[in-house]
Formats: sequence, structure tokens, C-alpha cells
Amino acid sequence: MHTEGHETGQDSRMVDIPHPPVIEKAVAVRVVLSQESPAEAEEALHELRELARTAGADIVCTFEQHRSSPDPATYIGGGKLESIKAAIGELGAETVLFDADLGAAQGVKLEKALGVKIVDRTQLILDIFAGRAQTREGRMQVELAQLQYLLPRLTGRGSIMRQQGGIGVRGPGEQKLEVDRRVIRERITRLKAELEEVRKHRRIQRDRRTAQGIPTVALVGYTNAGKSSLLNALTGADALAEDKLFATLDPLVRRCSLPGGGEALFADTVGFVRRLPHTLVAAFRATLEAVNEADLLLLVLDASHPAMEEHLRTVRNVLEEIGAAAIPFVKVYNKADLLDEGLLAGLTTDRAPHAVVSALRGDGLRALLEMTQDQLRRGRTLLRLRVPQNRAAVLSQLRARARILEIRYEGNDVLVDAEVESGAAGRFAEWAEIGEGSGA
Repeated sequence: MHTEGHETGQDSRMVDIPHPPVIEKAVAVRVVLSQESPAEAEEALHELRELARTAGADIVCTFEQHRSSPDPATYIGGGKLESIKAAIGELGAETVLFDADLGAAQGVKLEKALGVKIVDRTQLILDIFAGRAQTREGRMQVELAQLQYLLPRLTGRGSIMRQQGGIGVRGPGEQKLEVDRRVIRERITRLKAELEEVRKHRRIQRDRRTAQGIPTVALVGYTNAGKSSLLNALTGADALAEDKLFATLDPLVRRCSLPGGGEALFADTVGFVRRLPHTLVAAFRATLEAVNEADLLLLVLDASHPAMEEHLRTVRNVLEEIGAAAIPFVKVYNKADLLDEGLLAGLTTDRAPHAVVSALRGDGLRALLEMTQDQLRRGRTLLRLRVPQNRAAVLSQLRARARILEIRYEGNDVLVDAEVESGAAGRFAEWAEIGEGSGA
């Protein structure tokens, strides 16, 4: 057992927003599997503590058990259960947090054995999301994920969990649970229908932006990598930048002028995390479409974090899961102000498109925007077109398939400078005055 001291201090680079009041004393528990390295085990435990802190829990002690596989009945062995129960009594803990997704039967047995509320990893993340969603869309997405998680876990939950409240777990008896199941299924159906309407509305907005020729750049990355701080620095936005996990849930899109002229839309997105619950990925599909529909991804990394490479693998795994792995990207090594010269020099050897920045100090931002513009132009052809004003259909197609850089009028003609997708450039060859070649 490791007794925890209270964490103090807050990253001065973040907006000074007070932590939520501590509402529960908690014991943290995880199984260290034989294939885990010591560094991976320590990083996992650190992340569990950060999740708990973000949720407002005070971790008073932690337990780790080394096993080849979790116990199928109670996740941890009987001896460790007795130690945890003793610690709960000694320290007055109200909740036990498990760094794993527990089965319904495991939750029931653990609750009976320990006599306090049992919260697994997915429940903890869902609680954080529920407290942080600000828009109606965000709240609907979180509720959908909560209900989808809760539905298969209704039966057998004891009085302790029911006393904590929550949809579908109040009241005794299987008959009440069957009623709850029906209500939850109906609510899930309604939420999915409403979120589909949100998706349709987003598609209309994206089609309008496409018609205007404005490219979209999505900021993606591990939670707390500094995406919101970077968005603020690039665009002058007012996105919440806080030293907590999942500070951003609701998408924020802002225009940004590019160094060579023109604009791009930069979209902040929800942070990723190890073992991001599938229910959340599914529920947040409408929001994550901002990633899928982007012309370019800025893959933001906390370059000062010792587990940066693991975070990068996690982000790539999530991008694969949501079908966005093929979108071009630029690695953005953020928080460069925290690195020494040796680590900074090591980043320059990366052969992938990348930029080294400090969102806090503003270092490297122009170079990042130049890199962004360069990547957006790859695979596109610069054309100057002369189109008669009475050929409205051609102009309409051009707006749908190209990024308009400049429009001028000369007599009865419209002169258009545009970046056209290379595969579509031939459609406009009849009207081309000057073909300036690829923008790569």
C-alpha cells in the first residue's frame, strides 16, 4: 500500500481555474501484468491518479498487484482484497477506483467484499466527461455513452451503488430493472436520432466551407498535450486551457490567417487517452467527424512528457479506430520551453513533417503555420482561370473542388486564382490561363 500525499501546485502555463472540491476519499487499484515494463506500469498509475484528481477524488492510498492475468472473479486476489478492506477502514475511503474495465459480476463481488462504491476506469472517464460537457451536443454524447455502458451492468448491483444514484440503478427487484432497461433503450434510441441530426447539420456546415474553399485543420493528440493552448496561440481563440485531463470536450473551430495568404479553419478536439472507452468513441462520432473530415491533422505532442512515444502510439491507434489514419499530418512537438538543448536537438532528426513550438511563449508558431500551409498545398495544383460570368455552373464547380485564393473581374470574365485538387485540375483545363504546377 502506498499512502498518498496531497498534490499541490498547478502548471503556471494553464488558465488558473480552481480544482473542483474533493468530494470522495478513494483507494486506487491496478494489476501490473507480466508483460508491462516498470516505466509503463508507473505511467499507467500516474494517469489513474490524474484521472482521479480531475474527477475531484482524493486518492489516499494505492495498491498494485503483479499478476500474469487478472483474477476472473474479483480482478485482484483474495489476500490483496483483505489489505484493501483494512485500508478503507483505516483511512475512511468511500470509493475504490480500478484501472481496468470490470465485468458486471466482478463489480458485484467487489462491492460486496469491500462494502464501498466500486468505480472502474470507464466509469471514471465518463464521470469526468459528464462534468465537463458544456454544450447540449456534448451532454447528449456523454449521456449516450453512459447509458450504453450502464445497460449490460444493471443486474446484481448492490444497495451501495444504488444509493449513489444514477439512471437505471434505483429501486429493488428484477421487475424494476426490466422497466429501467426499457426506458434506457428508448432513451438511447432518441439520443442516437438527435445526434444524427447534429451530424447532418455539421455536414451542411462543412459543405458550405468546402464551397468557400477553406481547408480545415484538426488538432488531435493525447489529453493535456496543450491543444487548446496551441489553438489560442494560433488564432486568438478563448478555448479553455487547463492543467487537467479532458479540459476540452466540445469542439471549437476558429479561423486562422496563413503566412502565404488565405485562411484555414483550425478545430480543437477531445483529447485521447490510453484505452479510450469504445462507448465514448461511438458516442462522440459526431464530434470526431471534425477529425475525419479534416484536410490536415496537427498531431500535438507534449514533448516534455517522458511517455511521449507511448502517447503517440495511443493517438495513432485511436485515429485508426475512427478511420482517420490516412489523413496527412504534421507532428507538433509542444512545450519546447521545458526541454534542454539535447532533447530539442533530438527532435530535429524526425523525418516526418514536424514543428517544434511553445504555445506558452509563442515560439515556432510561424514556422508551424508555414508547414501547415505547405502540407495543405501538397497534392494541389495552382491555376489561374478565366471563366465567362455567364458560366455559373463552372464557377460553382470550382468553388466546390478548389480553394479560391483571389477573384477579379475583367469585362465579362471572372479571373480566378485557385488551388485545385490535382485529380480535379483537368476539369478546368479549358479555362486555364496559366498552369503554375503543383504546390508541393
